[in-house]
Amino acid sequence: MQHKAARAATTPFSGYSQPGLPLRPARPRRRRRRRSPRPPQRLQIRSARVSIRVDSRERAGLGESAHRSGSPAPRCSRGCGWPGGASPQGGRERRGRAPGQSSRWPEAELAGSMAGLRIRRGSGLRLLALSALGFCLILQVSAKRPPKTPPCPPSCSCTRDTAFCVDSKAVPRNLPAEVISLTLVNAAFSEIQDGAFSHLPLLQFLLLNSNKFTLIGDNAFTGLSHLQYLFIENNDIWALSKFTFRGLKSLTHLSLANNNLQTLPRDIFRPLDILSDLDLRGNSLNCDCKVKWLVEWLAHTNTTVAPIYCASPPRFQEHKVQDLPLREFDCITTDFVLYQTLSFPAVSAEPFFYSSDLYVALAQPGASACTVLKWDYVERQLRDYDRIPAPSAVHCKPMVVDSQLYVVVAQLFGGSYIYHWDPNTTRFTKLQDIDPQRVRKPNDLEAFRIDGDWYFAVADSSKAGATSLYRWHQNGFYSHQALHPWHRDTDLEFVDGEGKPRLIVSSSSQAPVIYQWSRTQKQFVAQGEVTQVPDAQAVKHFRAGRDSYLCLSRYIGDSKILRWEGTRFSEVQALPSRGSMALQPFLVGGRRYLALGSDFSFTQIYQWDEGRQKFVRFQELAVQAPRAFCYMLAGDAQLLLAPSFKGQTLVYRHVVVDLSA
Repeated sequence: MQHKAARAATTPFSGYSQPGLPLRPARPRRRRRRRSPRPPQRLQIRSARVSIRVDSRERAGLGESAHRSGSPAPRCSRGCGWPGGASPQGGRERRGRAPGQSSRWPEAELAGSMAGLRIRRGSGLRLLALSALGFCLILQVSAKRPPKTPPCPPSCSCTRDTAFCVDSKAVPRNLPAEVISLTLVNAAFSEIQDGAFSHLPLLQFLLLNSNKFTLIGDNAFTGLSHLQYLFIENNDIWALSKFTFRGLKSLTHLSLANNNLQTLPRDIFRPLDILSDLDLRGNSLNCDCKVKWLVEWLAHTNTTVAPIYCASPPRFQEHKVQDLPLREFDCITTDFVLYQTLSFPAVSAEPFFYSSDLYVALAQPGASACTVLKWDYVERQLRDYDRIPAPSAVHCKPMVVDSQLYVVVAQLFGGSYIYHWDPNTTRFTKLQDIDPQRVRKPNDLEAFRIDGDWYFAVADSSKAGATSLYRWHQNGFYSHQALHPWHRDTDLEFVDGEGKPRLIVSSSSQAPVIYQWSRTQKQFVAQGEVTQVPDAQAVKHFRAGRDSYLCLSRYIGDSKILRWEGTRFSEVQALPSRGSMALQPFLVGGRRYLALGSDFSFTQIYQWDEGRQKFVRFQELAVQAPRAFCYMLAGDAQLLLAPSFKGQTLVYRHVVVDLSA
């Protein structure tokens, strides 16, 4: 022991316990890193480890008895848990010990260390116990905590699955998603937007009574596939959309009572497959064509509907809607809609068929041509086809004679001509001239057939000319008869009724003259005048039932509708028509119309009232200064052409409208 102590005192090196070995310098003392504080859980785990290490040391014989008796501590084999990895006797000494110190641990130091370990073990155990106790308390408190109150807007009273809202400024958005019943009363908004309730997909009951709602948007109730009861009563709703109730496939009860509904769109209840109860009482239903579908639906539905009554018209007032006869509803009407615009003015229009195709010949003095248009059955439009030179054309009259196409071109200046269509060259070629001494200032052309022969007549409006009749013979048209000379004739109308062909000639200087065909003389013979009209710009005729009528337009004064009484004409109706240069009666699908043009206002369309035996105003068309009206059937399209002297030529289509739709 003295030898060892002397060596330890005389040499500056330590760390070797066996003699005879070369000296080796002591290892430098390492600085211990300051460890950051660990979370409580890791500290608890470390305390547990310390307690385990202390138990192992006690099992190694380092108990309190060894410290109290003062006996030396027994040796400890490697791995027993001492600091430095060596026993206090033998082996390596504890790191960090100064030279000259004893290799054995003092008893006081050992006793202090064991006491500290016991304290740390006790603290770890207490910390574990406290943690377990706190966790149990947390579980107990959370188990006794009452359920969280669902969100509810300030204007509402809510439970877990119901909400009752008063004076809301909008449909509440922050309601519990589990709400199945919602009531809105005295709301401060007037319109229900699309998808207003889509955030409440489980809703089964919705009451919107006693509000100021005036409008419910399309798809307002979309997303409510579970809704069964919907009440919209005592509001100011005057109309609903066809798609208002779309998506309500589970709705069984619907009430629209006590609103201002005057009509309902067709098939508004179609999406409601299982609707069992409907209430429409207290509304101001107007029982016109808009309600006809409802009468039909009520007669076939299985839905229970409370009795509802008409508020108007007077003939149905206070009548039960369920009892209205369908025959009382006349809901089919018609309309003329703009179909095509031809970007040029024209003064006449004449449709004709040739080789199974439909054409229209238009006189265009501004373009110095007779323009021929062809109907395109694919694009369903009139397309340019050909042009005939005509510097001052006033009328272009097509005629198909013996499968050959001819066009009579009447001009104010430069003479009038007849053109022939050559199918080999696919062009119009001039066939012959019309005698300029007879026809000086043509204004109208009329073509017709009598006893198998073709004729055309030219109305001459000059002082020195005469209205003339031409007849087809073999290879051309030849002058046949001079009619009504020097009277400024303006229009011609051929009438073939009761087997007696007649030609009516109107004039701006005298009353219209009626000519009747004489089969013995092969000429027209003057029969009389239409004395009820002192002058007329245009004359047309039509038949309604067994009666024949004349329509005469006047530039100054009222236009007249006259009926033939067997020996004379009697006036039936006068139509205001200042500045009128053209009128045309025409028949479309059993409906009779009259187009009356004017240079000072828009064109008026009248419809024939069979019961009153008069024309009633039907529609106004934006056609200025028309010079003719022409009706033609193009496939399934019923068209009205309106050539205008001051603007574009317009094509209108006749359409049928069901007002109950």
